Amino acid sequence: MTIQVGDTIPEATVNELQDGVQAIGTGELFAGKKVVLFAVPGAFTPTCSAKHLPGYVQHMADFAERGIELACLSVNDAFVMGAWSRDQAVPAGLHMLADGNGAFTRALGLELDATPFGMGLRAKRFALYAEDGVVRQLHVEAPGEFKVSSAEYVLEHLPA
Repeated sequence: MTIQVGDTIPEATVNELQDGVQAIGTGELFAGKKVVLFAVPGAFTPTCSAKHLPGYVQHMADFAERGIELACLSVNDAFVMGAWSRDQAVPAGLHMLADGNGAFTRALGLELDATPFGMGLRAKRFALYAEDGVVRQLHVEAPGEFKVSSAEYVLEHLPA
């Protein structure tokens, strides 16, 4: 079942590359904070690298002005996410989260079967806004689309 507005973010562990692979619980990531979590089908993929991640990097200050932290999620390993972060010059403060086995993505109910493309299980392209671990907005893209999960769209639709 797909997570819905009003639901609490499920407890799971994801990884982030910071002086080695660091496990981080979703409770720790979301508790007491305002967070926009956006997911991409894969690091280094065309739309993800040309538009999705760069939009959030470009608008980091706009989110920070609203007291919102940013996190990027992909069903990749922490080393791939670290390399992609370096390649994209992602500033400190934007969490690059690896969901290597897709457990968190499945717990959200936002998995994508990309097997026909040789990519296996991935995350759907989405963005969610949560306050203290409760989903307040959820924007899931239609297959092949990139509209409602963009940084610009999310910024435009955040509560005042």
